[in-house]
Amino acid sequence: MKIRLAVALIGLAISFAGPTLAQHKDTIDPKIAQQIRALGVKYDEAFNRSDPGALAALYSEDAVRATPHGTFHGRQAIEKDFAERDFQRLQSNNYVRKVDRVDAVGNEVRVIGKWSCAFHDTDGGSKHVNGRYSWVFVREGDTWKIRRNTISESNFHATN
Repeated sequence: MKIRLAVALIGLAISFAGPTLAQHKDTIDPKIAQQIRALGVKYDEAFNRSDPGALAALYSEDAVRATPHGTFHGRQAIEKDFAERDFQRLQSNNYVRKVDRVDAVGNEVRVIGKWSCAFHDTDGGSKHVNGRYSWVFVREGDTWKIRRNTISESNFHATN
């Protein structure tokens, strides 16, 4: 009787472990992961050149960019926000992004990671900010585009 109970418990544990392990397994094709990381490098380079047009070109036409200062719908609104807030008003620079994870979910690729950058505040001082981000990429033709970009800010540091 005890052996049957032990076998039943082991079987039950295995049946729960299978789906749990499958959820944590990276399912992204290495070539796709490389393409996504290359787009991330383009993003960083465009940001550090203060090029809102090049940044907006990385987004799908129906993209959404959710930030602590607002949510922007569509490529044009995203480009305008980069131009006016990040580059004209804050003069953001020294943007660095780190990818923590790249996963395939259906026809999408999801990326999460950390970011940081410097900017000038209204008093003329320099500050540093960092946070987390998540991207959802979709296929448009033969390239990947950001459909959703969610950004959180966690730390501000003055560097006067």
